[in-house]
Amino acid sequence: MAFEATNIIERGQTAFVVKWVASIIQILGYVGTGFRWTPWNLYLFLGGALGWLIVGVLWNDKAIMLIHLVALGSMLAGMASQ
Repeated sequence: MAFEATNIIERGQTAFVVKWVASIIQILGYVGTGFRWTPWNLYLFLGGALGWLIVGVLWNDKAIMLIHLVALGSMLAGMASQ
């Protein structure tokens, strides 16, 4: 039982760090778009979306996983078609 509690706490701490890092990266992606820093803005958005996908997995939140999986797929498809 103690191991489970420790695992839940570690998972929560990991999710906390990943969500904030991913959020900052995604905000930098918006800044990059505003300042026309292409293609760096796309790379930042990819990093942020990937981070939030990981958070969705850690939280077992299917809505977060779905939206960021679709975002990743759309961005990668768009980048591949260029």
